Amino acid sequence: MKNILFAIALMICSLVFGQTTDEKYSEDVKSVDAIIKAYYDVASGSSSDPWEFERDTYIHSKNAHIILLDENGKAEFVTLESLQIELRLSERKDFYEKELKRKVSQFGNIVQVWSAYEVRYEPETTNNNRGLVSIQLHYEKGRWWIDGWTNQMESDKNLLVTAFLTKE
Repeated sequence: MKNILFAIALMICSLVFGQTTDEKYSEDVKSVDAIIKAYYDVASGSSSDPWEFERDTYIHSKNAHIILLDENGKAEFVTLESLQIELRLSERKDFYEKELKRKVSQFGNIVQVWSAYEVRYEPETTNNNRGLVSIQLHYEKGRWWIDGWTNQMESDKNLLVTAFLTKE
């Protein structure tokens, strides 16, 4: 009886913990909508939630580029790995990104997504801390990949999110 219980326990553990990243995150990359949802999900969570670095890495292509623009438009190029290292070294705080509006353009296997979002420190409390991100994707080997993104936060000098939300 002990051997049977042990065998069942081993099978359950291998099913739960033996998943590949493809098995765990395949739903995240099936559509543009799914990968953009995953893009926001990996950045969002309470201070007690673990970071989702494996999932974040999975949705990005190997050499994804990330460009962060300051309020004057000065660009800083960073890698996904460097962003993840910075997050690993800092204390996790409640942080939620809520998408406000999206515009998608697709030509064949190439997609450009413009996405306005709001940063929240409590899931249901809105504020005016908003940004606009341009996300580039491609479709290959039966799935979507994020190739890069460029982000700029709205400021008094640059009301880019307000303009994006009011533009049709």
